[in-house]
Amino acid sequence: MMDILRVQGGARGRSAGSAYGGFAWAVATSEDPVADVAAQTRNTLAKIDEILTGLGTDKTRLINATVYLDKIAHKAEMDAVWCDWIGDDPQNWPQRACIESRLWGHDLVEIVLIGAVPDTTR
Repeated sequence: MMDILRVQGGARGRSAGSAYGGFAWAVATSEDPVADVAAQTRNTLAKIDEILTGLGTDKTRLINATVYLDKIAHKAEMDAVWCDWIGDDPQNWPQRACIESRLWGHDLVEIVLIGAVPDTTR
């Protein structure tokens, strides 16, 4: 039986990421409650990089991303940071949606991802 790989989260009762059967799931927010969407997005994506590494994959293997914004008016600010992070190769771009949602505390952005984990048995 295949084990589920989990990356510890910062909150009780939740993992920041998990992987099973060739897929990885990750979620992150900024640990720094700065009031700037671009800075929170950079912090969140740096955390995502760490989670994906812990799951044996990286941003080049993303399949799907959902970005939750406290205000959809912040989409352009978030998108500029996202595009710098994801890079210029369309082969690495996941399907992505942005949703306006009330978020917890000082969070301005939350990102949820699904990715592929490379098959290391070959």
